[in-house]
Amino acid sequence: MVMITSSSPKRKELSTSNTSLSTWCLEVLALLKSPLHNVHIELKASFGEFAGWEMPLTYESGVKEHLAVRTSAGVFDISHMGRIIVKGDEAFTFLQKLVPKDLSETPPGYMSGPTAFLNEKAGFKDDVMLYNLGGNKWLIVCNAVNREKIIDWLRNWKAKWGMSIEIIDETMNIAMLALQGPKSAEYMEKVGLKQVLDLKMLQFKTDIETRYGKLFLVSRSGWTGEDGFEILGKPEVVEKLLRELVERGVKPAGLAARDTLRLEMGFVLYGHDIDEDITPVEARYWVWTPGKKGYIGYEALMEKLRKGVDKIRVGVKMKKKVKAIPREGDRIVVEGVEVGRITSGNYSPTMKRGIAMGYVSSRHALIGLNIEVDIRGRLHPGKLSDFPLYKKG
Repeated sequence: MVMITSSSPKRKELSTSNTSLSTWCLEVLALLKSPLHNVHIELKASFGEFAGWEMPLTYESGVKEHLAVRTSAGVFDISHMGRIIVKGDEAFTFLQKLVPKDLSETPPGYMSGPTAFLNEKAGFKDDVMLYNLGGNKWLIVCNAVNREKIIDWLRNWKAKWGMSIEIIDETMNIAMLALQGPKSAEYMEKVGLKQVLDLKMLQFKTDIETRYGKLFLVSRSGWTGEDGFEILGKPEVVEKLLRELVERGVKPAGLAARDTLRLEMGFVLYGHDIDEDITPVEARYWVWTPGKKGYIGYEALMEKLRKGVDKIRVGVKMKKKVKAIPREGDRIVVEGVEVGRITSGNYSPTMKRGIAMGYVSSRHALIGLNIEVDIRGRLHPGKLSDFPLYKKG
């Protein structure tokens, strides 16, 4: 072991550098891995860090994977998403006091969402999907980046209210796939899952017997704007299903394609487009049921509706011949004046141009307004657009 003292400026700099390198190595080693990680290695995925997980970013090409979902089918490993069970005699009452959507409108076998957990100022703790499993049992699927925060938050409210419920983190015990695209149902039939083809949007079935073993849940849902299914089960069962889907021609897709697909539809990404300082009103994100009262954040949300907001989330389409791609933090400019900022931006493989979303002054939130985006110090023309930015057909 070599000791490096700090007696000279140069040696002190080396010591700092080595400390940073050691910290970085520890962070990399600490990354969580999907239970399907070995399959992704076999499929020659390129990996990256996302919300504390090492996940596939691309396999062949993010653009090709994106287009496969739009025209045929792609399959994503989304095991990084949080999966939390809330059960017990007061499970419904507990969640009804937390989310702004009226859960009494969600019968067993259906999902409620997107909805959200809001803080007392009506900012987003997280946007979530809730599944009514029946028998006073609900599944929460939350964003990976917020899983531990949400579990702690649920436990705090349980203790404060003295509710008779259990909160169980099942994230590490269940793998999760998203099969997305116009041919998704066709591929589900090919792999022997005919029993889920009659599902309606946001409907699900549980305890599904297959030739791979029993699946915990299959829903008709997704985050791409296409038809599709989300599949949850024990890792060994889901791994067999994933392998057969790929063998039958479904393109494995990574988080790069998932990001461009959601951006085309105008779906928000937590920590970029929404956070604890953004309310559903500013985000134009309809996560609440009009007329429902009493949930956490209700008074603050109603105050936003009464008084109005200073900024609004909008879409941005760059002009067709503009090659520059807008990115988070870029300025949105009207007649030389900054009116907002980009929160998410990327290249749209479907529209073959740069697209984005961001927040602009509510005085400038005029759909169709010509704007400019300051990309690396140069102004490039575009226009404000409503969502979805991509429309099928």
